[in-house]
Amino acid sequence: MQAVAMDKAMLNDEWISSNEAPDPTVLPHIPGYHILVRPVSVKKQTKGGIILPDSTVNDIAILTTVGKVLAIGDTAYEDETKFPKGPWCSIGDYVCYGKHTGQKFFYKGVRMLLMFDDQISMVIKDPKELDPTFNLSN
Repeated sequence: MQAVAMDKAMLNDEWISSNEAPDPTVLPHIPGYHILVRPVSVKKQTKGGIILPDSTVNDIAILTTVGKVLAIGDTAYEDETKFPKGPWCSIGDYVCYGKHTGQKFFYKGVRMLLMFDDQISMVIKDPKELDPTFNLSN
């Protein structure tokens, strides 16, 4: 088997867009064990208005591969050997995932990721919890 070259692959932190378009109201049908996630953008300035340098924005993007769950496949989390306590996430949750996780695509002009249910690393209440600049303006 030949290894896939990843040197030219776009990382998930590069797939985030600053586009503030609303989530699509009509979503595609998500089959099987898949989860549809919309990456959350990294802010370019703090709550207090401090503009962050590009190097800081890039560091934050690498650290925070976070997205909002938009849809869950009909058989996601049904494998009781993998998920004995049930689903890890629900629609509307913010989740963390790996840099190379999922398939990237545009749907109705919005960047999205399609990943498997076991590729979710953790669930958080608010993406700001992972933003190291969140407390700078307080």
